[in-house]
Amino acid sequence: MPMSSKITIIGAGNVGSTIAYTLAHDDIASEIVMVDINKDKVEGEVLDIIQGMSFRDPISIVAGDYEDAKDSDIVIITSGIGRKPGQSRLDLAQTNVNIMKSIAPQIAAVAPDALYVIVSNPVDVMTYVFMKVSGIPENQVIGSGTILDTARLRCGISEHFEVAQKNVHAYVFGEHGDTSFVPWSCASISAVPMEKYADAMKKIGKEYGELDKDAMEEYVRKSGGKIIANKGATFYAVSASVCQLVSKLVAASESMATVSTMMHGEYGIDDVCLSVLSLVGPKGHQGNVLVDLTEEEIAKLQHSANTLKEIIAQVEI
Repeated sequence: MPMSSKITIIGAGNVGSTIAYTLAHDDIASEIVMVDINKDKVEGEVLDIIQGMSFRDPISIVAGDYEDAKDSDIVIITSGIGRKPGQSRLDLAQTNVNIMKSIAPQIAAVAPDALYVIVSNPVDVMTYVFMKVSGIPENQVIGSGTILDTARLRCGISEHFEVAQKNVHAYVFGEHGDTSFVPWSCASISAVPMEKYADAMKKIGKEYGELDKDAMEEYVRKSGGKIIANKGATFYAVSASVCQLVSKLVAASESMATVSTMMHGEYGIDDVCLSVLSLVGPKGHQGNVLVDLTEEEIAKLQHSANTLKEIIAQVEI
């Protein structure tokens, strides 16, 4: 049976509707409310999902309005204009900030106790804006951040070393965008530091080429743009990542994730949202977990923070 949780999704575009389908298919929610300005679109998405429910345990899925989000455990916000080919996430900022400013007070009024997952891009800016305009406590607001970037990184590393992705423990920190980076100093495969893995494998007859770290980081940063260029939008992997995050938020225990949250002096960074390792669970964001970074890695994180602050300074909140 599905977990007993009510989840509202704001925005029924490619990402929002795929999240709804995945939540329903994976038994993460018992009740789903979808809200979108395009009533025909959201009603069509709901009907399409409902008609596949005969193959699994039934759950409630409805097309509704903000009032229907009352008593939601989690609200996922995906609304916004999608990124076009060749466009950076930060170019989207002001348009999507305006959309978020419209949504935030309406949903916060009816679901003040919910946990909020912000997915709209540029997600770090949108998470910051939602915190500033909604009145919702910071611990209840989590941006999807670099969970997708981290998944892309683990995919690339697993392919290089021909090892299961679940054995790869490596993360992407910073902005969900061009200034993101990998703190390689804390990356490992199972209990073996990344730097030593190839040598460890040689001792059992496995030969792998040198891992090109710069190329791997470029692969992570450019994956979204490549997918958009090829098929017009990204939604499968981001939806899987968001649903994995949601499953952590409705679980009985807490988990680590690279999500976008407000910084309060960690690594010398303040008043901006970006991704580092965070502890999340049924009570929302419980705090950022400070791992030991090199001076170079801290400088990269601070650069990412400053880039985001420059964008925030240019938009009207």
